[in-house]
Amino acid sequence: MSSSDKLTIETPEQTLLDFPLAGIGSRFLAIALDTLIVWAAIWIIALVVLLVAIPFSLFSKTTSIYVIAIGFFVLFAIQFAYFAVFEAVWNGQTPGKRWTHLRVIKDSGRPISTYDAILRNLVRIVDALPTLYAIGLITMIISRENKRLGDYAAGTVVIHEKPLQAVASIWNVPAAAPQAGPLGSIVQVTSEELQLVEAFLERRGSLDPQVRWTMARQIADRVGTRIGVPSVSRPDSEKFLESVAERRRASARFR
Repeated sequence: MSSSDKLTIETPEQTLLDFPLAGIGSRFLAIALDTLIVWAAIWIIALVVLLVAIPFSLFSKTTSIYVIAIGFFVLFAIQFAYFAVFEAVWNGQTPGKRWTHLRVIKDSGRPISTYDAILRNLVRIVDALPTLYAIGLITMIISRENKRLGDYAAGTVVIHEKPLQAVASIWNVPAAAPQAGPLGSIVQVTSEELQLVEAFLERRGSLDPQVRWTMARQIADRVGTRIGVPSVSRPDSEKFLESVAERRRASARFR
């Protein structure tokens, strides 16, 4: 489910996650930064190839042709591999996307795989035609999720995400246990909600940082509203959920 500015995904635990979609402007800023890096690398390698080919040409024209051919292959490989390798290794980010706080994820909300990174960047060749990513631009304008052809092929979207420093600062806030309400209010947490909390606490270590933070916040909002603990009293969503689970188990033992 998506709107013009966000992608909403329902997890198996029936929690809704909202991902703000990256617009055309931010995506082109990221690609511009990445392109500058790629062309800088290409110019450096081209210079090295010329410096190697010129001496060889004095002795053998055939050898210098092979050197130049290898150089062109390496230049093409860099232009393609740059995006695919970074997105595979950096979990959906290139240097340009990291600087602009963008990330590629599956349209199911899961991190992309190496296969996804390779596939979406193979199709980049078509998206870039005839020049300046014209086909990709037209596709993103038509798509509700701002997808280019590579995103359709790999089943991916590009989202805005909070800087990891900001997420870390939220996790490092001192714990706020749900002491604002009596034990009776903790008992009001339903079995379904308790299962949701427990499932999150068990799976959180395998979640992407942004997904983990968003899911913790949304579950904490749901539970906090039920037991009457305002958001200002639970700045650290994860520690709040840990405390809720612990007190709910304790209350169950003494009932």
